[in-house]
Amino acid sequence: QVQLVESGGGLVQPGGSLRLSCTASGSVFSLYAMAWYRQAPGKERELVAAITIFGGTNYADSVKGRFTISRDNANNTMYLQMNSLKPEDTAVYYCNANRTSLEYWGQGTQVTVSS
Repeated sequence: QVQLVESGGGLVQPGGSLRLSCTASGSVFSLYAMAWYRQAPGKERELVAAITIFGGTNYADSVKGRFTISRDNANNTMYLQMNSLKPEDTAVYYCNANRTSLEYWGQGTQVTVSS
């Protein structure tokens, strides 16, 4: 069992930056592939960025060049650095941990990009 807690969301103006954190507990963090998803009102949840246990990354086309995912296995934490934020980035952002048939989700953190 893995518990995931997100933090770092908030209100930011267009063009601004935020850094989300996801702290894990309950299992061996380094054994899990990790990802950030987001869900905007009226839309389906979508993958934003993912990072493998080896540090390989991939991003949704809509955030490439603006967002950076990273992980700190020593501190059981994953990050999402979000730069050049746009109003369309407004959503609830969720942390995901997965390993073979196991999958866990955090409770989500709200990101609102508005002037």
